[in-house]
Amino acid sequence: MKKYTYTEKKDTRSGFGAGILELGRTNPNVVALTADLAGSLKLEGFIKEFPERYVQCGISEANMIGVSAGLTIGGKIPFATTFANFATGRVYDQIRQSVCYSNKNVKICASHAGLTLGEDGATHQILEDLGMMKMLPNMTVINPCDFNQTKAATIAIAEYEGPVYLRFGRPVVPIFTPADQKFEIGKAIVLNEGPDVSIFATGHLVWEAIKAGEILAEEGIEADIINIHTIKPFDEEAVLASVRKTRCAVSAEEHQLNGGLGDSVAQVLSRNYPAPLEMIGVHDSFGESGTPDQLMQKYGLTAEKIVEAAKKAIERRA
Repeated sequence: MKKYTYTEKKDTRSGFGAGILELGRTNPNVVALTADLAGSLKLEGFIKEFPERYVQCGISEANMIGVSAGLTIGGKIPFATTFANFATGRVYDQIRQSVCYSNKNVKICASHAGLTLGEDGATHQILEDLGMMKMLPNMTVINPCDFNQTKAATIAIAEYEGPVYLRFGRPVVPIFTPADQKFEIGKAIVLNEGPDVSIFATGHLVWEAIKAGEILAEEGIEADIINIHTIKPFDEEAVLASVRKTRCAVSAEEHQLNGGLGDSVAQVLSRNYPAPLEMIGVHDSFGESGTPDQLMQKYGLTAEKIVEAAKKAIERRA
């Protein structure tokens, strides 16, 4: 098992803040919009340096999406920011009609996604957003794993033409990917190679997958561990290359099982190479109030549960 270490932890939303500030300095067409959540989205640096390219829309998310769509007509690259719950569930119609239908170059950047929002509870812990966004034609969906990857993804989507949903979170998590990485939309990253089981993880669950791989290695089980940072377009080639080798798989995500990463992996395998698949995620349930660690434990989004799932997948292998 390849060894991964970290020296500090940071929230992925701060990676977005660092990325958009760098974009502000290099791309004059980048505009930041928010729905009364500039501090939560880490926009302070951008606002200080580029106040003329910042739009405070207030608690009016639907209007923010409409304004963003309009800005693209003049050649601007709008980054519309708010909590993931409000960025998707509250404004799905506006995204569908004003952004995706006409393929507008709007970047929807959403923080506080998943259970790890924590104490704010079920009303804010959206677990359906990846599925909602990936179903929209023309939409690209990205879910990076740490500070560095979120910063790199933020910079990369400014160069990409078309709608993007970029998802990140509130809790501090280990920084283990390179600071100088080149983010490739739609290209999965192999973190470890092994012949026994494929583990596909996204977002905060990538680090848990790495920890699971270490536990499995101590028991003589070597896993392929793959960071699926782009949910759409989906890297089918990477999934199939891995599972054709291991003949069984696990998916791990901080999202409902319906519509998320596991759903995408299952579709690819059912069409091309049927194999046992165990899914780690939330089972058709809302969240609740609690600390991020408590919630991850209660809902089974941990390295230990990934280990259990990997062993079960291996047992099911023909």
